[in-house]
Amino acid sequence: MSEVPQIRPTIQVSKMWFHGALIMANIVISYKIFPTGIEVDFDQLQSRIEKALPDQAKIYAEYQVEPIAFGLNALIAHIRIPEDDTGILDEVEKRIEEIPTVSQIQTLMVRRTR
Repeated sequence: MSEVPQIRPTIQVSKMWFHGALIMANIVISYKIFPTGIEVDFDQLQSRIEKALPDQAKIYAEYQVEPIAFGLNALIAHIRIPEDDTGILDEVEKRIEEIPTVSQIQTLMVRRTR
């Protein structure tokens, strides 16, 4: 069998101008946060999550409460982090899991935004 040559055009650019600022994208992660029991106060849990987040991470949208079973609810949190910051995703998950009233967390969705 003979090899098919690959065509790779070369583009030379002498000057490149950008109008406006270059904005790095952000990543939005949606987490389902399970509390340790039905007696957990979700307002306190929300404030603990916000305090536990690293400086680069911010709450992106309103919290949502999702019923699970028998009076147990889960908290849905949407957290925005910078795209170019390595290791912050693991740090966010670690800090949320360290909250005493959090049983476990589940990643629902990861998406890129501006």
